[in-house]
Amino acid sequence: LELSLQWRHLKSAGNSGVFLWGIEKSLTGLKRNALPHGIEVQVLDHGYTENYIKQTGKEPDWFTTNGDVFPVGEAKMTPFPPVSPRGDRSFPSKNLSRGTPEWNHYYIRAINGEVRLWVNGEEVSGGTACSPASGYLCLESEGSPVEFRNLRIRELP
Repeated sequence: LELSLQWRHLKSAGNSGVFLWGIEKSLTGLKRNALPHGIEVQVLDHGYTENYIKQTGKEPDWFTTNGDVFPVGEAKMTPFPPVSPRGDRSFPSKNLSRGTPEWNHYYIRAINGEVRLWVNGEEVSGGTACSPASGYLCLESEGSPVEFRNLRIRELP
């Protein structure tokens, strides 16, 4: 799968994502505030970090706002470095995403159990040994308005 899309948050601190290889049973009867199981490519506004720092008084060590890639639920993945301290997320090698309300471009290549993410033209994160390595594609918004445009999907052999 190759996926090219643009996204932007309409409010500061927006939280969203693109789910790859979503597991069907996690989507059946999905309840409010629940997430599909699969590989998530994070779509998070910089205001989320600002709020976290205000609330906790410290920098986050378990997320970034520049294109984390990680497994959710029953999904599994070996993250590319740099890896989060918990060991479950591929943190981006560069901070390239733009804040609200600017548009960002993601190019995602997911094939043969490997995911790679490019943010605004540069490869920054990903993972391998993904399980499952097939399934549904999902766009997510966690309670804040987000816009997606110019989605282009190409199935790869």
